[in-house]
Amino acid sequence: MLGSLVDKSLVVAAPAEDGGMRYRLLETVGEYAAERLDEAGEREAVERQHLVFYRELARTTDPELRGAGQLAALELFQREYENLRTALRHAVAARDEQESLCMVLSLAWYWQMRDLRSDALQWAEAASALGPDPFAGPARPAPSLVERCTDAPPPMGPELLQEARRQVALLSMASMDHAMDVWASEAGLGRLRVIAATYRAGQPQTCRSPGLLWFFAVMLTGDVPDPRGLLDETVRATRELGHDWELAAALQMRANVLANRTDWAGGARADADESLEIFGRLGDDWGAAEALSSRGEANEKTGDHAGAAEDYQAAIGYAEKLGARAQVLVLRTRYASALTELGRGAEGEAVFREVLVEGRHAGHESTAFARFFLAQWLGTSGRTVEAREQLDVLYDDFRSTPRGVFEAFVLGGLAWLDTLDGRYADALARVREALARADDRLAQMMAPQMQAFYLATAARALGGLGGERRAVLAARLLGAARALLPDGHVQATMERENQAAAGELVRGALGDTAYEAAYAEGGGLSQEEAAALVEAYRD
Repeated sequence: MLGSLVDKSLVVAAPAEDGGMRYRLLETVGEYAAERLDEAGEREAVERQHLVFYRELARTTDPELRGAGQLAALELFQREYENLRTALRHAVAARDEQESLCMVLSLAWYWQMRDLRSDALQWAEAASALGPDPFAGPARPAPSLVERCTDAPPPMGPELLQEARRQVALLSMASMDHAMDVWASEAGLGRLRVIAATYRAGQPQTCRSPGLLWFFAVMLTGDVPDPRGLLDETVRATRELGHDWELAAALQMRANVLANRTDWAGGARADADESLEIFGRLGDDWGAAEALSSRGEANEKTGDHAGAAEDYQAAIGYAEKLGARAQVLVLRTRYASALTELGRGAEGEAVFREVLVEGRHAGHESTAFARFFLAQWLGTSGRTVEAREQLDVLYDDFRSTPRGVFEAFVLGGLAWLDTLDGRYADALARVREALARADDRLAQMMAPQMQAFYLATAARALGGLGGERRAVLAARLLGAARALLPDGHVQATMERENQAAAGELVRGALGDTAYEAAYAEGGGLSQEEAAALVEAYRD
């Protein structure tokens, strides 16, 4: 029958990547068939059969993404993706909340691995609209549930259904592409606090994806003095649950956070090593790439750029095996950054430029990272005009989308370039903005050294403007900048050269005795006090 339809050109046959054949109806034939189904009153039943089949395909294939069969699972999802999207449309159109939630959660990790954040956001929001808001205040503590929402097909019991609503809402939150201004608003912050109060560290749901995203909601509230404690409890509880993949993922997440601080880098390496061993044993190449990336970041923080470059290269190999293009671009950017610190700047620059070309249509953060790191390299190698062009592109992008913390990084970079070009008044104005935008817990977690860099840049600008009053303030800011660096922080080339140039300029203006006195005074300032000095200074 099928062969006859192909012969009559009513069905189109094409070879599939798995060696089989794929068949599709011509559009006009599909429309005709749909009309006949409507006339026979069978459309709803056929759509239901289609939905159930593809819901089960997604639900049962999803676990395969976390082990040795992940490449085959990725290929299956990719091959059937249009059918899966059609099934989701049917579920949402029929207002079948449970089917919609199940499908969204079953596709969530595939969306993550293929960087399909817009799809994740679209479908998470569509599924969430079918039921009550699980994070409408006041906060109601969630019960601990060992069972996953997708362990069995729908229907779910009341507690599991409410948990599915919460998890899909977390997925929606994480897919908003750095919409920081949403969460900085009064309403957004209130919602984050409800999310934070709904769970507690160590619950089974917060030990696996997407429940792990709860941690970032907690961090965005700024109400947690010890984020490491939350991560420690998550890892401890995951060990007790005895699920290897979840343990590897929790270790990798903790490594990723700890790698941002030099004084935590040893713990980050240990976590990354254990995570890498587990992912390797399970055959999860994606996880292995992420673990290697976290270890690479920890190595960078301690100044082991050669070790970082090796880790990033190995991670790229794993990601390339999976065809994870977005992951590869990010890893190549980090690899190129390590090369510039190893004195191989020309090689690193070539990689940055390749990433910008390859990622220009992807709309992915890798191009933003590549531009930022390329601008750093261009600035340190004396090409400030081109460096400014790269940062101007980023600044325009971040101004058009709410990404406050990243805008601070760009403003700080532009201020640094201003000092290189002798535009000291412009540099001071930009530094004030950067310090104001970077004063939040997320920025401090991601890059705890950046405010010290901004203070050093402000000092360099003041020294460049000249005058004893400015020089004394600049020396204080340099003392504060040094004191506020995380313990054991190893400065990157840009930071080191910036601090040295500012120090030389200000010391030359004041002389050794006056410089040392003001510098020592600045060492006793808090971050807030030092930033207030920059804000308060006016000619």
